[in-house]
Amino acid sequence: MKKLIFTLLLLFSYQIYAQILTPKEQSKVIDEILNERLNYLLPSLMDKSDIDMWIVISREYNEDPVIRTMLPDNWFAARRRTILIFYRNKNENTLEKLAVARYDIGKTIKSAWDKTKFPNQWDAVVDIIKKRNPKKIGLNYSEHFGIADGLTHNDYIAFTQKLPKNYTKRIVSAQTLAISWIETRTKREQVIYRQLVEITHKIIAEAFSSKVITPGITTTDDVEWWLRKKIVTMGLQTWFHPTIDMQRSSLPLKNFINSFAKSKKSQLILPGDLLHCDFGIT
Repeated sequence: MKKLIFTLLLLFSYQIYAQILTPKEQSKVIDEILNERLNYLLPSLMDKSDIDMWIVISREYNEDPVIRTMLPDNWFAARRRTILIFYRNKNENTLEKLAVARYDIGKTIKSAWDKTKFPNQWDAVVDIIKKRNPKKIGLNYSEHFGIADGLTHNDYIAFTQKLPKNYTKRIVSAQTLAISWIETRTKREQVIYRQLVEITHKIIAEAFSSKVITPGITTTDDVEWWLRKKIVTMGLQTWFHPTIDMQRSSLPLKNFINSFAKSKKSQLILPGDLLHCDFGIT
């Protein structure tokens, strides 16, 4: 019987690990999905938001949340000042994907900066705008949505000082487009997302099993750090630090918000406790 249980545990562990690709394999899939999103998803999102030019400006060490989702896997961040320009010509059904940067960005976004002609990066941006004459220029600023508010004050000032006044009037918030880009999943992504959820559920099931928890000895803090270690050993990353909180029949019932309060302390797990987790993988 013990041998059977051990075999089942090994099988359970194998089923989790079997679904995790190597970093190189993950990189290939990430870049394939990114290219699909840029080529097939972005045009429809730009049409829906009624923005024909989207300019995403970001500087190294202070990345716009949106640009992070547009970089190939081997680009961990923007390089110096990286400016992406997407121009949608709906009549011709085309989408130009340009980078006013020193390099091509992956296979899809091509460098459009001739430094011999335009030593100043902003001059190159203005030249692209003038040649295409967009109706609306979307920038990532938003009063209410942080994820769509990645444009810094300094870059906004530098850009608008170079831009002719007849074009500054065409600047609009790209918050609707940015949020749509972040929230929309392609069919392929939806298939993979279900797999990620399954992996997450298996990790949680193991965390809440007797393999990890010994009542009277294990604390909620122990389980939180077990989760952190588990995903690292699986070649994944945590979305945020996991939270394990509990309810006990002999204690006053509190809402889950209290588990994030500053006064939250690690608690010893006892038989009969109801455990809850807030946990996510990247």
